[in-house]
Amino acid sequence: MSIKNIRLEVMQFLEKNVDSFVEQFLIPVEKIWQPSDFLPDSQSENFFEDVKELREIAKELPYDFWVTLVGDTITEEALPTYESWLMDVEGINQTEDPANGGNGWAKWVKQWTGEENRHGDLLNKYLYLSGRVNMREIEMTTQHLINDGFDIGTGTDPYKNFVYTSFQELATYVSHNRVSQIAKKFGDKKLSKMCKMIAGDEMRHHHAYSEFVTRIFQVDPSEMMLAFQYMMKQKIVMPAHFLRESGQKISSAFEQFSDSAQRIGVYTSNDYVDILQKLIEKWEIDKVTNLTDEAEKARDYLMKLPARMARISERIVIPAESHIFKWVEPAKL
Repeated sequence: MSIKNIRLEVMQFLEKNVDSFVEQFLIPVEKIWQPSDFLPDSQSENFFEDVKELREIAKELPYDFWVTLVGDTITEEALPTYESWLMDVEGINQTEDPANGGNGWAKWVKQWTGEENRHGDLLNKYLYLSGRVNMREIEMTTQHLINDGFDIGTGTDPYKNFVYTSFQELATYVSHNRVSQIAKKFGDKKLSKMCKMIAGDEMRHHHAYSEFVTRIFQVDPSEMMLAFQYMMKQKIVMPAHFLRESGQKISSAFEQFSDSAQRIGVYTSNDYVDILQKLIEKWEIDKVTNLTDEAEKARDYLMKLPARMARISERIVIPAESHIFKWVEPAKL
């Protein structure tokens, strides 16, 4: 049997538990928070006073913070790319209706997307009300990012995709949680609460995707190990790695955005190493049994990788000066 067919069989095996995954890791629409819960109520007589207060508090936040928040928002807003990518993964069909060739995985992807969609909605509205950013430039960057799509190196392989989402959901948790902490430090308690709630969603989603990988390790350990090694060898790229400002080429803005995030400690090279270590521990890589010789070598590589990457991260130098983005105009800060 081909590797592709084995993966399809494993996905069909896991699919039997999709309803329990949805129940365990996602929250019904009527029970989960919505963006309007944290923003000034436009139907309230106090709306303009509340917006004025939001704008005054926002003045205290530094330049690199705004760049990072904008980059995080744009990343969340490019959700159409992520949903369409996941819908193309082996074992996931567009429809939930078995009579039309669909399956339960489509239910997971659509409901996961519904939860994620709230993040961009909330942050976008906050940025708009804050008056601290150039919304048209942000909107053009978002449209460029969706137009450009991405290539995260997984193809349609579910094993590689679930490694990616396990890693990426934890990375977005770290990023949003740190932004929350910084906002609180500068006195913006409402923004801090917004980002903390988003971070909570990302952690739940991380637990879901990492559980999928755990289940795959139980039934196809060697191929899952090789998929993990493959993703870490080529490195986990961020979903916004094609980020660009208006009039620029693909990927031109991502490095500068990443520099801003590292300067204020939102997401650093050390965090990348920490996430890798957490996944190794989560999946108990050192205890996986029944591996082929090739998979054993992959395990050895993975076990040594965090220490190697930590030594590399120590040599990374971040520019002291901030790149000036079209999204954020210093004169307004």
